[in-house]
Amino acid sequence: MPYICRDCPRACGALRSETGSGFCKMGEAPVIARAALHFDEEPIISGSRGSGAIFFSGCTLKCKFCQNYEVSHHGYGKRITVHRLKEIYWELIEQGAHNINLVTPSHFATAIIESLNEPLPVPVVWNCSGYESIDTLKRLEGKIQIYLPDLKYVSSTLSSRCSAAPDYFDTATKAIEEMLRQTGPVELDGNDMMKRGVMIRHLILPNCADDSIRVLDWIAERAPDAWVSLMAQYLPFGEAKKIKSLNRQITQEEYDRVFERMVELGLENGFVQELSSSDEKYIPAFDLSGV
Repeated sequence: MPYICRDCPRACGALRSETGSGFCKMGEAPVIARAALHFDEEPIISGSRGSGAIFFSGCTLKCKFCQNYEVSHHGYGKRITVHRLKEIYWELIEQGAHNINLVTPSHFATAIIESLNEPLPVPVVWNCSGYESIDTLKRLEGKIQIYLPDLKYVSSTLSSRCSAAPDYFDTATKAIEEMLRQTGPVELDGNDMMKRGVMIRHLILPNCADDSIRVLDWIAERAPDAWVSLMAQYLPFGEAKKIKSLNRQITQEEYDRVFERMVELGLENGFVQELSSSDEKYIPAFDLSGV
């Protein structure tokens, strides 16, 4: 049924019906660009059999540098029903998925909550930007076992310029604290696969090493139970190609400064990407596979 949406922190009050509206430009029914086994997540997520990744179209942030630009900004994908979404979960599980990985799901929270009214036999991953509504997260409690949020920025100037969200840091840090309240510390199963907890991702941006260090400082002080995934895969996509400060890969010096701070802080639980990960070959094909 159509509803007035306040699922994300923008709380724009858009009427979510068959046609797209609001900041995310999406309707009520989920829109998906790809559903397939994914092997390029962190090892404790992808494992040997792959993560059952479902890529939702649209976004609540629409970062100017998004590597999934066609999907997040232009909404490419296929509209499906909640019933079909449930079927996709089971199809991925039958293919051997270690988990169901909901990628950029926040603006479809209402439909996803309905789709998870019965527990699945594998963990469910909420793979998000970090820009989350506390009320929505509370509605997800008990349905999500693993939270995989970004913590993109501390600077409100940076988050305003790149994601039109001056309140990003305050909103995302409160959201991460709620995620940690729900899950507690990271738990691994007997095969070293993540079965519960929070892992925070941070992507190093060009000319932003100081802000990355501030992100790590916050994690060390306020979220010691979370694991950290430090990412170096930045490539300029979308509008970032037209912005001088963002139109390049990160340098070895930037990478080293941030990595060294991570070591200094003792953030040992997690993963660090190598600079060689900055390659378009790691971007999945958004070709409606599995939809």
